[in-house]
Amino acid sequence: MITGTDRRDIEDRADCERLVRAFYSRALVDPMIGWIFVDVARLDLDEHVPVIASFWETLLLGARSYSGGAFGPHAAIHARAPLPAGHFERRLVLWRAAVDELFAGERAELAKTHAVRVGRAFHDRLQGASPPAGRDTLVAGLAVTQHGRRDTVI
Repeated sequence: MITGTDRRDIEDRADCERLVRAFYSRALVDPMIGWIFVDVARLDLDEHVPVIASFWETLLLGARSYSGGAFGPHAAIHARAPLPAGHFERRLVLWRAAVDELFAGERAELAKTHAVRVGRAFHDRLQGASPPAGRDTLVAGLAVTQHGRRDTVI
């Protein structure tokens, strides 16, 4: 582990990749959210890390290396396995731990602030979006399957 005096700020793409890998090393084995990455998203780290590192490189360093749409993949996962607020909170806990373990400085703080902002925005958008017709949703821990006519009021 790096001590507080050994930590420096996020300075380049290699730092962004290091941070993203540190986060996923925690997230993939986390008892609360690991299954989402492993079983639902079936995350391929070799493919995913460079993309997410570009996302953070763009946000933190202004590199403009990320051109994807970050929300779409989360919406697709949410359609298969609803992502409640607690899952976003757990991601933030793991993200902050990775940042704090490796870095200290203005960009490190910005990485934590942006993670909160992005997480809230994604969660809010997902809660406003209805699951596709015929999809199961989770309500208070119970699986609810929609059947029958769509114009029927229940």
